[in-house]
Amino acid sequence: MSFRLDRTAFHAGTHAEADAYHRNNQPATMAERLRAAMYLNSVAYNFDLDNPPRLDRTAFSARAHAHR
Repeated sequence: MSFRLDRTAFHAGTHAEADAYHRNNQPATMAERLRAAMYLNSVAYNFDLDNPPRLDRTAFSARAHAHR
């Protein structure tokens, strides 16, 4: 099986074009970014956005670290 790079899928652009693209295509606020990240996690791990899974607290332990 051989793979070939499709060179028509991308084009070389200037830094100004890249900056304008990211400025216009990124979510405007941190809250929107967090909502998008939560949505992607719900799709990846197959859970309902209105009922996310709870953290299994038995997997972690809290203890004081000894300073040397």
